[in-house]
Amino acid sequence: MIPKVFREVIDLGDGREISIETGKLAKQAHGSVVVQSGKCMLLCTVVSNYEQKDLDFLPLTVDYREKFAAAGRYPGGFFKREARPSDGEVLTMRLVDRVLRPLFPKDYHSETQVMIQLMSHDDDVMPDAMAGLAASAAIQLSDFPFECAISEARVGRVNGEFVINPTRAQLEESDIDMMIGASADSVMMVEGEMDEISEEEMADAIKFAHDHIKIQCEAQLRLAEAFGKKEVREYPAEREDADLEKKVYDMAYNKVYAIAEAGSSKHERSAAFNDIKEEIKATFSEEELEDYGGLVSKYYRKAEKSAIRDLTLKTGMRLDGRKTTEVRDIWCEVDYLPSVHGSALFTRGETQALATVTLGTSRDANQIDMPSHEGEERFYLHYNFPPFCTGEARPIRGTSRREVGHGNLAQRGLKGMVPDDCPYTVRVVSEVLESNGSSSMATVCAGTMAMMDAGIQMIKPVSGIAMGLISDAESGNYAVLSDILGDEDHLGDMDFKVTGTADGITACQMDIKVKGLSYEILVAALKQAREGRLHILTKLTDTIAAPRADVKEYAPKMVSVRIANEYIGALIGPGGKVIQELQKETGTTIVINEDPVTEEGVVEILGTGQAGIDAVLAKIDSITFKPEVGSVYEVKVIKMLDFGAVVEYLDAPGNEVLLHVSELAWERTENVSDVVNMGDVFDVKYFGLDKRTRKEKVSRKAILPKPEGYTAPAPREDRGDRNSSRGRDSRGGGRDNRRDDRKRD
Repeated sequence: MIPKVFREVIDLGDGREISIETGKLAKQAHGSVVVQSGKCMLLCTVVSNYEQKDLDFLPLTVDYREKFAAAGRYPGGFFKREARPSDGEVLTMRLVDRVLRPLFPKDYHSETQVMIQLMSHDDDVMPDAMAGLAASAAIQLSDFPFECAISEARVGRVNGEFVINPTRAQLEESDIDMMIGASADSVMMVEGEMDEISEEEMADAIKFAHDHIKIQCEAQLRLAEAFGKKEVREYPAEREDADLEKKVYDMAYNKVYAIAEAGSSKHERSAAFNDIKEEIKATFSEEELEDYGGLVSKYYRKAEKSAIRDLTLKTGMRLDGRKTTEVRDIWCEVDYLPSVHGSALFTRGETQALATVTLGTSRDANQIDMPSHEGEERFYLHYNFPPFCTGEARPIRGTSRREVGHGNLAQRGLKGMVPDDCPYTVRVVSEVLESNGSSSMATVCAGTMAMMDAGIQMIKPVSGIAMGLISDAESGNYAVLSDILGDEDHLGDMDFKVTGTADGITACQMDIKVKGLSYEILVAALKQAREGRLHILTKLTDTIAAPRADVKEYAPKMVSVRIANEYIGALIGPGGKVIQELQKETGTTIVINEDPVTEEGVVEILGTGQAGIDAVLAKIDSITFKPEVGSVYEVKVIKMLDFGAVVEYLDAPGNEVLLHVSELAWERTENVSDVVNMGDVFDVKYFGLDKRTRKEKVSRKAILPKPEGYTAPAPREDRGDRNSSRGRDSRGGGRDNRRDDRKRD
């Protein structure tokens, strides 16, 4: 029997709809929904164990996977099975996780899994924009302790008009690509890229998305009500002790405040805070610590956070002695690494990033192979965050989700400033060497300088800054913090990173931890961020004012030329012989692609020596050379024949043509060698295809003065005899007679 299905429909306002359905699939999960728009279908399931883990955090796993069958495709590689998640899938997981995690109770520690799968794909629907909606809708159908419904939506702007959940084709024309996560009451997460927009425009885009998210949250609540809202599960609450909390607070607060007020480095400050914590623990017996030592640590952290926040709100001072608007000391250096194509070192306070740039051909592009999107990136950035950068020793198990996410943010901040006519594939790698504050924004700054050092003609330089917010809901006081420290990231109410040029924002990432943050505070924070960005930008341009005019001597030069489709085969040669020999002889790399629009061949020539590149260009000119009728060309004799000379165009070595004996001179020529010899160089006139022979005709005599009293020589009788029609007819007749004889037999 088919189970009863419950369904809610969300109208996007432009003829498109999103439906949320439950009751048919995955009924043993604690909550499951199918979210559909067009032919795109996502299945989301949620499960949370009933046993609490002995942890001080929520063991939440958000998993998003795109099935290749959804697009009617096979997975790439030898094993035809979906394997590790792609970067695109990891980025979607992070987007969903960042909105869900804060809405679980702080004392809820049961292992929880949210699994989202793309089951059917539609080219006109981008599935990641519905992943947050699917996750929240499934949780609303469960018995999880979860604060409220949320959703996520993408917003674009095409021709000045905002578009909710635009198609990929619309995004190509959009100057905004932002994902917003929110509840009905509050915006919680923002991430995206923009084409140098203003702070006010960004706030308007967030408002537009939030209005649509409110509708999506209402639909989830209606579905849960129709399905039957479950009672929230009971779970053992964390142990609390109000008296112990006050005792620890009284012992810690003033001491922490004094250290925070003194202003010190990260390691000095951490050591001093740890000493306070150990002093407090020392006041308890071993039995007491064994009984509630965990609570002592918890209450200490709470007191430490309170003291540091109070210091900033009351005095405007921060942990390292800076004012709220101050940016840490910055020093930069370019061309630090002698053998790479471009490099830069950016140090801001206790955060340091070393960026390198490598230049390549289209063959080095980053291939994107996802069921929902196939393509390539000619500019991409990789970010590495080794444990030593924070003074830690821990296992390295591949690229973390954090590294993927922070690298993507830096890439989005920079890519809009790489010109469309840049001939290279550009790979930027950021090695974070120290971290106390935003290393992703340090990556943006180092990446900008490294690309300029490599000779990439950036449209404008880009800088980035990480901002924080501390607010007091009761008093209404708040402080926006420029260039936050790692500690301020954890204790603040908003963590946001902004990249941009002198003219506007190019990318952002925000995590808002307080409810009902006003748009006025948001815009004020963004404007303060702009001041910080411009300050940092001057430090970058003081170090390298403009991109190098050309790539470095040892870096590859790139030349791109277009040839007619008919010449591609000649350039490649049989089995690739011509192009392989040419690469070997010239020390270059040659890549040939076909323009899908014009069907021309796009030839990329990459080499460190200009002579090699010039040799390839000369070969291409030779292959594609087409003489013009009526033009005069310089040629060289390369072969002598009885009836003429084979000559080669000097402008196009390898292009040969027969100069017939009758075109050597006005006088009758009995022997070719009487007029020209091997290696002679002279001019000829090109006449195009001879109508009689259907071969190309050139003439030396046509550009020589005609002798006085010249009369044309009589035609050669021997040629007339050999070519007479009588001979051809008699031979043809013989063959015809023989055919007739065979037919009669």
